[in-house]
Amino acid sequence: MLLSFVLPRRAVLVAALAIAALPALAVAQSAADHIAMGDRDHTAMNAPGALHHYQEAIKLEPKSYEALWKATREAVDVGEYAARAQRDSLYSEAEQYARRAVEANPNDAEGHFHLARALGRKALSLGKKDRVRYAGDVRTQALDALKLDPKHPGALHVMGMWNYNVMSLSGMTRFMAKNFLGGKVFDSANWDDAQRYMEQSVAVDPGRLVHHLDLARVYSARGNQAKAREQYELAISGTRTEYNDRHYQEAAAEELKSLK
Repeated sequence: MLLSFVLPRRAVLVAALAIAALPALAVAQSAADHIAMGDRDHTAMNAPGALHHYQEAIKLEPKSYEALWKATREAVDVGEYAARAQRDSLYSEAEQYARRAVEANPNDAEGHFHLARALGRKALSLGKKDRVRYAGDVRTQALDALKLDPKHPGALHVMGMWNYNVMSLSGMTRFMAKNFLGGKVFDSANWDDAQRYMEQSVAVDPGRLVHHLDLARVYSARGNQAKAREQYELAISGTRTEYNDRHYQEAAAEELKSLK
């Protein structure tokens, strides 16, 4: 009699615990909760984990602006140093997330900036004609971000590197792009803007190592080796806060060695 009495009570207890757990499970599956978990992973420099949570949030709320632009950010970060096949897939995915983010909220700078960044990365895997077309789109999205937030450090960085990359092309390549591939926008590129935008990005957000790295590259290209050295050293000695910072520091150390 005792055994028959104890078993049902245990069964009831198990059932009660399972029912009590249901609300917690429901909360864990909400888009807001996945975004919060993604934010924690982003802060911990775990970009793959953060991307997973933002993707889960998008599945639950396909038009979540926050989840979309944050998923774009992480996809680009994970792709930057990945093998080519994975990189190209992640960049394409990032572009789609970013376009959906801009569609969901066209009046916020983050969506436009992350679209510019995703397009810039994707362009690297394309042919010359498509690269030229993407270059115009990158510039447009970055400038749209700056219209909404004139001190957006990421958009300032994109514009600085846009000018740097165009000016780093050979004269013949720029001529071909402008006259035969529809790249008339290349006429607007110049070294002064490359330096000005990059200096502004560092001034607004001095803690980001990649700002210092790319400003060093601009200074080096312009022959200002003293300032380039200073920026390389700031990138090397800075505190890592982002997923790819170790790669940026490695690049800074290598480029500093070859600085004349």
